[in-house]
Amino acid sequence: MTSKPRVLAFIDWYKPFYKAGGPVRSMVNLVDHLSDRVDFHIVTGDRDYTASLSPSDLRRDQWVTSDRGEQVWYAALKGRTMGRLKQLITERKWDVVYINGLYSKWSTIAPLWILRRTKQRRIVAVRGMLAAGPMKQSAAKKRAFLLAMKTTGCFKGVEFQATNAEEMEDIRKWIGKDVKIHLVPNLGRKIDSTGPVQIEKKAGELRLVSVARIAPEKNTHFAIDRLREVKGDVRFDLYGTVYDQAYWKRCQEAVAKLPANITVKWHGHIEQDQVARALSDAHALYMPSVGENFGHTMLEALVVGRPLLISDRTPWKGLEQRQAGWDLPLEEPERFTTTLQQLVDMNASDFDAFVRGASELGRRYLNDPERVERCFTLFTR
Repeated sequence: MTSKPRVLAFIDWYKPFYKAGGPVRSMVNLVDHLSDRVDFHIVTGDRDYTASLSPSDLRRDQWVTSDRGEQVWYAALKGRTMGRLKQLITERKWDVVYINGLYSKWSTIAPLWILRRTKQRRIVAVRGMLAAGPMKQSAAKKRAFLLAMKTTGCFKGVEFQATNAEEMEDIRKWIGKDVKIHLVPNLGRKIDSTGPVQIEKKAGELRLVSVARIAPEKNTHFAIDRLREVKGDVRFDLYGTVYDQAYWKRCQEAVAKLPANITVKWHGHIEQDQVARALSDAHALYMPSVGENFGHTMLEALVVGRPLLISDRTPWKGLEQRQAGWDLPLEEPERFTTTLQQLVDMNASDFDAFVRGASELGRRYLNDPERVERCFTLFTR
């Protein structure tokens, strides 16, 4: 009997911590789908995104067996030393060292530095961090970092995971044209669903939702600003952690300028088991982010039958032809306003067609076994 491939994964946050969003969800979904065939050991931090303290009941600096059988090492701040990292990397033989993200001192730079000039197989999942939108933020610092990683040999011999064709081009642009890239899509949450969740829709009314951190890359301010000229009774519910207080203040100022028929309410962080309900309570997911390498919330919205109103900078494209939503260019903001008005004016019959189209697209993605096999092959090549 063939033994399971043994994978040592590094990521800044892992369950029960979810506030960092997509990268955590990607890793959790991967483990959920492959834990019966892959022996995962995951090294992560001991507190959630933006949190200053670690939960008192969390077992730190030791291997802990999690609910899918994966082993997790929750590293305390004092335990994040090069010596400890080297011990974890060398204590046993790994088939793959799997690194999630690019810019973390602890989860990316340190393990790649320790493993440079070795024959250990290393795969870096860039998790959308090289996309055009994110690369415009702190651009000089990011370019300097990538240059340093290349000139010090930290990327030499490293393989990269791209989740779509655009990300493959981003890797070639910023890392190198000759690097080895695996095109392996993200997996959706492993869920059982009986069908789209029905919701009443009246012409002249619209309820929108966003489940994402409040941050420039999620384009929250743009989303709010496009509501100014919309007629009808509109409510926009925001769920997510505030990443940048100055940016949130701009968003609040934009909310204050909205007419009385538009209501925007921020609810703060939402737990994972509440996301499906929040999505089901709205008519559409409204998230015109500047870039997503996947968009887990978008898939979850589709599965419950909620059309998407998003930018064209995600893998979810051609939505209108499938009656699953709209993917619009951020360079044409007026199209967002027009589409929002179209959604407000939509009656129950027309809206139900989009509920069915969204649900069909989401289920087709979730039920595709080839995606799981491609993820498994990533660790067994």
